Amino acid sequence: MKFGLMLSVSVASVAAAFGAGTAAAASLDDLVAAAKKEGQLTVIALPHDWCGYGDVIENFKKKYGLTVNELNPDAGSGDEVEAIKANKGNAGPQAPDVIDVGLSFGPSSKADGLLQPYKVSTWDSIPADAKDADGFWIGDYYGVLAFEVNKDIIKTSPTDWADLLKPELKNAVALAGDPRVANQAIQGVYAAGLAGANGDAAKAGDAGLKFFADLNKAGNFVPVIGKAAPLAQGTTPIVLRWDYNALADRDTLKGNPPVDVIIPKSGVVAGVYVQAISAFAPHPNAAKLWLENLYSDEGQIGWLAGYCHPIRFNDLAKNGKIPADLLSKLPPAEGYAKAVFPTLDQQKSSKETISKGWDTVVGAAVK
Repeated sequence: MKFGLMLSVSVASVAAAFGAGTAAAASLDDLVAAAKKEGQLTVIALPHDWCGYGDVIENFKKKYGLTVNELNPDAGSGDEVEAIKANKGNAGPQAPDVIDVGLSFGPSSKADGLLQPYKVSTWDSIPADAKDADGFWIGDYYGVLAFEVNKDIIKTSPTDWADLLKPELKNAVALAGDPRVANQAIQGVYAAGLAGANGDAAKAGDAGLKFFADLNKAGNFVPVIGKAAPLAQGTTPIVLRWDYNALADRDTLKGNPPVDVIIPKSGVVAGVYVQAISAFAPHPNAAKLWLENLYSDEGQIGWLAGYCHPIRFNDLAKNGKIPADLLSKLPPAEGYAKAVFPTLDQQKSSKETISKGWDTVVGAAVK
């Protein structure tokens, strides 16, 4: 999935977007110059196989000549927030400039004074309900929770959450993170609970914990962080993860083993991730340039090349800017028809229930 991330915005449009308290530069040229003077961008929790990030990072480095310092690729959203807190007075290499976190972590981080505002030049084309009105966080892409299945080991793929409890799936099912801190794992538990609670969001957190307690008691749950390597090795032959990660693995593994990507029949949960700049970023101009890059037309199409639905998808589609070959590689649209986008309040409530209740209700430490 090689793609360029060339900025397509004019100097005038960038200058218009730079408001008081949002940017030090007066134009794109000034921003590039300021970022190059800083010389580096520090990112965190960006695995190269997640949403095409490997190419995103490489093309950013090539275009602007900046060093990209990558911290802890397998960290969860909670870990990213803690990294900001732990490095408030640190301008060294362990202080992240930017974070990419689950939606619920944006408002909470803003409330804690951990973020600084910035409105990218394509601000007006980003849906209002997917961004903070003052620019403290911005939605960037979304996907739905799917079952990623190693077909060499699992001959009959599960089609819904209840299937995961079947006795033939012992030692087979893993989450793609620690549900106490990782948004992807928290949403996986929430999705299972939403299915079990027949769509009642208020009960989804507790129902999800019960489901995983039952899964653990049945011997089907594997307390290992699921990703491509353990999936291929058979350690975690079924991984519950975002569809874009599963589809990227399917491409990377090239049939060895063959991978099935299943959108469940119920409990189809869509998750929006957001970008934000640390209030204590050692390289604030590089951070702003990074966001300009991500939210340009080409940057957004790059997300689609990584199987993610970019936040500006509707705007790009309306203007005929999405290549047909990229659309053809996505799963059938009907699989997404029942997708539910949890509200911020629902996410906050379920995150608290799941992250705090996991140890006592499920009791399986994910490592």
